[in-house]
Amino acid sequence: MSRLVLAVPPWLAHALRAQRGPVPWSAVTRGALAAGPLLLVAVLLDRASVGVVAALGAMLAGINDRPGSRRASVKRIGVPALVGAGGLVVGTYAGEHAHAVVLTLVLTLLGLLAGSVSAIGPVASGAGTQLLVAAAIGAGMPLPESGWERALAFVAGAGWLLTLRLVLPTPGAVAGDSRLEFWLDFRFDGERDAVAKVYDAIAELLVATGTSEASGRRAALTAALDHAQDALAGPRLRRYASSATERRLHAQYAAALPLAEAATALAWAGEAVPGRAAEGPRRLAVAVRANAHTGPLPAPARSAPALRALDDALLQAAEAFDRGGDIQEEGRLHRRRRTATSLVHLALGAGGREYGMRVALSFGASAAVAQALHHVHWYWLPATAVFLVKPDLGPLASRVLNRAAGTVLGAVVFAGFAAVLPRPEGLIALVAVSGALIPVATRHFAAQTAVVTVLVLALVMVGGEPQASWSRIGETLLACAIVLIVGHLPMPGQRGGGVRARLAKAGAAAYAYLAHVLSESDDRARRWTLRREAYRTLAEARAAIDLAAAELPALARHTQGTGDVAATLERIVDTTTAYAVHLDDTGHLTPQDTKRLTELLDELTERSKRAGLGRLLPAAEQGTLPGLRAAG
Repeated sequence: MSRLVLAVPPWLAHALRAQRGPVPWSAVTRGALAAGPLLLVAVLLDRASVGVVAALGAMLAGINDRPGSRRASVKRIGVPALVGAGGLVVGTYAGEHAHAVVLTLVLTLLGLLAGSVSAIGPVASGAGTQLLVAAAIGAGMPLPESGWERALAFVAGAGWLLTLRLVLPTPGAVAGDSRLEFWLDFRFDGERDAVAKVYDAIAELLVATGTSEASGRRAALTAALDHAQDALAGPRLRRYASSATERRLHAQYAAALPLAEAATALAWAGEAVPGRAAEGPRRLAVAVRANAHTGPLPAPARSAPALRALDDALLQAAEAFDRGGDIQEEGRLHRRRRTATSLVHLALGAGGREYGMRVALSFGASAAVAQALHHVHWYWLPATAVFLVKPDLGPLASRVLNRAAGTVLGAVVFAGFAAVLPRPEGLIALVAVSGALIPVATRHFAAQTAVVTVLVLALVMVGGEPQASWSRIGETLLACAIVLIVGHLPMPGQRGGGVRARLAKAGAAAYAYLAHVLSESDDRARRWTLRREAYRTLAEARAAIDLAAAELPALARHTQGTGDVAATLERIVDTTTAYAVHLDDTGHLTPQDTKRLTELLDELTERSKRAGLGRLLPAAEQGTLPGLRAAG
């Protein structure tokens, strides 16, 4: 007897999905020590309004306090906070001196700017969000302080949380027996863990080679490399004393690149490798975490080009690890460098323009409607719309459902607490508890919304305003309706601009990598850098495609076929990696090799046309890849 299976639509499945993992206790501790204590000090000094603004800065910084290295947190937390302070100044002076119509126009233009800039990347997206939220708060929140005083309080709140991030060690994340070693190295626990996870991912890929899990393990390796690359990027935390540790970590990351290349080539070949092949990367991961030498590494068989490349890469890694603190600057990370021109292109491209217009319409319309209703908390409506319109928080329908559910839950919970807690000490304690819960709640948008709702409502009451749970629910539902309408409005140009822009970027990176490999250049460092960029941009395109596919059918249809294009691009990059290893070993490609690559390029052209993308690799179609068409 057959059973009826009800398929959950993608947009609903995404709304129910939550991230998993261990509780980030360090981030929980920082959250508890951030907004609550700042607010308590301000209340004791009879400056509650300053404390409210500082706590808001700490709260938004806490949302950006994600796992990673300390050096990466400087940019991830600091840049949005500074931009948010600027938005607070602009919003305050516009709210004080501009007519409602002019204020709405100013906020709409800010929305256009922030939305366009958000297309650049995660940090820019966080900065755009804080710019708009702070501008709305500055324009509508009744506070006695001037714009620059509010900005200073906002930066102080975010700066306090960032200071905690830089100063407090992560329990259990640092190897070393002596207290001196602990205090010298605890600043690099995030970097060390990120590099160790790269070697773990290489070992897992080698184990999965020849099985159906190989593709997923290759994607996991790309994610680990991306995370390590980000963890090692940014300012040096100590200029002199930490230089040896930093050079060692950069060299250990660099030593993983040829290992990752060889492992990818083995996975592409699809043949199982001996179990001992994964033992070497596992021991390297242990050595990174223990900050120790590797000892003898088991040598894999050398019966194929990729196995020989793996063996050579293990030997080079063992040498790099054994040199320890004497590693020279050649071990430095090959960073991605984005020029100002490329950043402007991302912001003004199809994806940036489309998102910028939708943010501007949502933010501006919310501000106009809120002011027309003459509500005392009118700034909540545009601030809510900012989070609802952000695509990196999930598909549109998922965001709306989670935001509505989270707000209702948070408002009801706060109403219960407000009825029994003493004021202001009980509310301050509630702010501290909510700040501690934010790092855990960020795993699901509804949970994050609920916690933030409790925190914000508590801040409003500490600032001297009445309990506002029920009006908060009404304004959130109104913001949901506005964003849903704007999200389905037709816009100039082609829909799905963000997905198309990321695929175009991934295609350009894949072509640059392929052209370099086929040129038979001896510059392997350049090859590994191009390979990293190709896989990274592909991962970003994949994430955007998966997000677009989980939209409502009316929106998802605009990006149909892009998943097939990304899959073909991935096969091209995997094949290029395998051919790079083969060329190192033999010095030439066979006619069968060039035929296979040519067929993949033709397949990419066909699938790109079907998806309405044009030609992602136009130069390849014109026969300009060095030696490919001639050899074929």
